Amino acid sequence: MHAYRTHTCGALRAADATKDARLSGWVHAKRDHGGLLFIDLRDHYGLTQCVFAAGSPAFAAADAIRPESVITVTGHVVMREAGTVNPRLPTGEVELRVAELTVQSAAEVLPMQVAGEEKFPEDIRLKYRFIDLRREKLHKNMMLRSQVITSVRRRMIEQGFLEYQTPILTASSPEGARDFLVPSRIHAGKFYALPQAPQQFKQLLMVAGFDRYFQIAPCFRDEASRADRSPGEFYQLDFEMSYVTQEDVFNTIEPVIAGVFEEFADGRSVTKPPFQRIPYDQAMLEFGSDKPDLRNPIRIADVTEHYAGSGFGLFARIAASGGIVRAIPAPGAGANPRSFFDKLNDWAKAEGQGGLGYITYDAEGPKGPIARNLEPARAEAIRTACGLNPGDAVFFVGGKQDVAQKFAGTVRTRLCDELGLLEKGAFKFCWVTDFPMFELNEETGLVDFSHNPFSMPQGELEALNTKDPLTIKAYQYDIVCNGIELSSGAIRNHRPDIMIRAFEIAGYTAADVEARFGGMLNAFRYGAPPHGGSAPGIDRMVMLLADEPNIREVILFPLNQQGEDLMMGAPAEVPSARLKELSLKIDIPPARPKVTGS
Repeated sequence: MHAYRTHTCGALRAADATKDARLSGWVHAKRDHGGLLFIDLRDHYGLTQCVFAAGSPAFAAADAIRPESVITVTGHVVMREAGTVNPRLPTGEVELRVAELTVQSAAEVLPMQVAGEEKFPEDIRLKYRFIDLRREKLHKNMMLRSQVITSVRRRMIEQGFLEYQTPILTASSPEGARDFLVPSRIHAGKFYALPQAPQQFKQLLMVAGFDRYFQIAPCFRDEASRADRSPGEFYQLDFEMSYVTQEDVFNTIEPVIAGVFEEFADGRSVTKPPFQRIPYDQAMLEFGSDKPDLRNPIRIADVTEHYAGSGFGLFARIAASGGIVRAIPAPGAGANPRSFFDKLNDWAKAEGQGGLGYITYDAEGPKGPIARNLEPARAEAIRTACGLNPGDAVFFVGGKQDVAQKFAGTVRTRLCDELGLLEKGAFKFCWVTDFPMFELNEETGLVDFSHNPFSMPQGELEALNTKDPLTIKAYQYDIVCNGIELSSGAIRNHRPDIMIRAFEIAGYTAADVEARFGGMLNAFRYGAPPHGGSAPGIDRMVMLLADEPNIREVILFPLNQQGEDLMMGAPAEVPSARLKELSLKIDIPPARPKVTGS
């Protein structure tokens, strides 16, 4: 008999009754029934009930051990008595009557329980992550993650992609976040950067002639945590293709993404390819977001023209000054009491807005404070534009375009929640396309890249030379599922002249571009194929499939919101000798004095 186990804790069935067996695992739970002691023994594969009879050699040892101790038990497999069968367990028809017990590792008093569904503070869970990972839900999440990655890898290979690994120590690149820097011991005063993404290397692979590349790539960004973003590091399905148009990229990756989600949907519906294509400008108009959640049926309408020159002074002035007015329909909300509308108005004020005006419609026509000051023909035009019926309502947001359209998206989400309109049990995908190539930097007022700086502008060099930069679109696209951006991608800029001109518009000189991206730029001078790709986030895909609201629930060893590893104690100070070896000195700014009231 094997030293530790003949079966796993999820393997025994009724057909094994009368056999001798040996199991090893963690003591999940103990129950003392007088003359009998029951232990649920757990390993990676499942759980088996073990029985110790009073007076048996193993009883005293079993009675003394704590939960989560690791033990090996040897005994006889028997059928459970009638009425004690557990149909929720695959092993629930049998139990192991234990003759021998060996304690492999005794557990101390636990900082958190594994059995049960009790909630524990995040700092405890992260400090003792190795215990947290034993809990059923989290353990299943990590198994799901592994299965998703296996499925992704298989599907990419079936699409003709080959997997390559790109460098981890590289040069800094403007990917939109701060780099993590690694000091060089050999080259004093110089630093490597951990890659925010394998962007340049995957493009160089295309120049090198590999045609279809992918990897499950680690990426490193020094940025703040949020529910759908892990601080520090994350993983993405990074891929690139040569001689492709934007539609080629879409048609290639859609079956992979849809196939993975269908495989693990567990009864939930999944958008069938081809996914809907939504231009960026349309997304910002109809959804108030470049990450539209298509489960929400509400569509925003632009009603600026209906308020221009109208009797409703506030919105008329906004329209006259070049602002916008957005209408957010609220199906079936017209019959709600006044308190419903007052609550939303107070919420809008708490969000920093002036309020939230509205019109309700019934069989007699428009009602409400705005309707009383708006010409009937204009109110009817708004009703038609929004597709409203008697019993519906519509809310309005007005102001400068950037602010108003984003808040309209926030209102859309709030109304969907208030009215219970969100479609359940569905994964709804779309592409957002035609992003602006450039935008104004709010801090500097200068033109900057709005997305990936290595994207091909629509219209190429002619557009860069003849158009207002803020009107130029790029062959850039995001894939979105249920309001969460899974990836950004683009058809790449593979021509040195276009690349230098694009960076010039964003404030970089030709010398800057040569210094920072000389490797890729030089490669383009020796024949570069048109190419494009994308990089769906593995962590976000698993988060959606696991129906988890926080990405940390699908990552083995995540950092906390402050970017700290509470389990391993990182980041940590290093000895002064090590700093000297790296030619570094620490210069920590003094703490700001606390301001106290008098």
